[in-house]
Amino acid sequence: MAEANIAAAGAAPLPARERPPANIVGPVAWARTNLFSTWWSTAITLVLLYLILRAGWGFISWGLIHAVWTVPQGANGPDTSSCRAAIGIGACWAAIGEKYRFMLFGFYPFSQQWRPAIVVLLFVGLFLISANRRFWRKELALIWIVTMIVIGVLMWGGILGLPHVAQDQWGGLPITLILATFGLALAFPLSVFVALGRRSTKLPAVKMLCVAYVELIRGVPLISLLFMASVMFPLFLPEGMDIDKLLRAQVAIILFAGAYLAEVVRAGLQALPKGQGEAADALGLSYWKKTFLIILPQALRLVIPPLVNTFIGFFKDTSLVLIIGIFDLLKSGITAIADPNWQGFGNEMYVTLAIIYFVFCFAMSKYSRGLERELDRARRR
Repeated sequence: MAEANIAAAGAAPLPARERPPANIVGPVAWARTNLFSTWWSTAITLVLLYLILRAGWGFISWGLIHAVWTVPQGANGPDTSSCRAAIGIGACWAAIGEKYRFMLFGFYPFSQQWRPAIVVLLFVGLFLISANRRFWRKELALIWIVTMIVIGVLMWGGILGLPHVAQDQWGGLPITLILATFGLALAFPLSVFVALGRRSTKLPAVKMLCVAYVELIRGVPLISLLFMASVMFPLFLPEGMDIDKLLRAQVAIILFAGAYLAEVVRAGLQALPKGQGEAADALGLSYWKKTFLIILPQALRLVIPPLVNTFIGFFKDTSLVLIIGIFDLLKSGITAIADPNWQGFGNEMYVTLAIIYFVFCFAMSKYSRGLERELDRARRR
C-alpha cells in the first residue's frame, strides 16, 4: 500500500531494507561481546566450554549410553548382576523401575497407591488453577477447600468404601506436597499480619510480640523446631492426649516459614513511598482498606523475587522432616535403596529425586518471572 502511494505520487520506491550484519547483532555479536571480547575472556570461555562438554559427555555416557534399564527376575528376586558389573561405567535405572512406587508413596498400601497418585495430580491441578490470574476470585478459596477435603478423604479413607490408612503409612511425594502446600499457604497470611504488626506505631505490645516471634524463630534452625515439635511438645500435653506427628511438624514449618516471609513482606512495605499511604488517608480510607487495597498489592509486587526464593527454599526444606521419622520424598528414596538387592545404586536414586525437586522449583521460578513481567508491564502502562 505504501509503495503504491509512492508510485502514484511519482516518486521512486525506497530500496528494501537489508538485515544488519551478523557481527553487529545476533548470537555471533553477543558471543564476541560477552565471551570473546579479550584474550583473557576467550581463554576462560574455552576452558569452561571444555569442562562443560566433558562433564556433559560423561553424564550422557553414564546415564544413557552404558546404562542398564532392566534386569531379569530370578527365583529370589531381581538379578542385579548386570547392574553390579556396570558400577562406575553406567547407571542402573532398573533400580528406579523397581523402587519408584516406594519412592513416590512410601509404605502406603500397594493396592491403594492409586489414591496418593490422584492426590499428587490434584495438587498439581490446584497449583495450575491458582497460578492463572483468571481464577483469582472468591471462588478460588472454595476450590481450595473442596480440593483439600477430597485429598483428606483419599489419603485417610474410612468412608465411601475406601479402606482406612493411618498417617504412619503415608510417605513419599504426597507428604512433601502436603507439608509444602499447607506450610506456605498458611505461613503467608501469618507473615503479612506479623509484618504489619512489626511496623505498627499505635500498638506497642503487638509490635513487641511480633519482633520477639520473628527474632526467636529466625534465631534457631528448623531442625531444632522439628525436634521440639516431635519430642518436647508432647511432654506438655495432658495425659492421654496425643497430636499426630505430621501435624506437629506442619505447625513447626508454618511458624518457621512465617517468620522468614514476614521479613520479606516488611521489606516491601518499607520500600513503598509514604505518599501512597498519605494519598489513601486523604481519600478517607480506613486502615484495613488502605492496607489491603493499596499498600499490600504494591508492596508484594516489589518483593516477588525474594518471596518466590523463600518459597523454593522451604519447599526443599521439607526434606528435613526425615530426622523425626516422617517419610517424605527424600526419606522414602533413601529407604528404597536400603534394600540389599539395590544397595550401591544411590546415585541413580538421588538423580531422580533431584529431577523431581528441580521440576517443582523451576516451575515456581518460571511462573514468578512471568508474573513479575506481567505486573511490571501493567504498571508501565
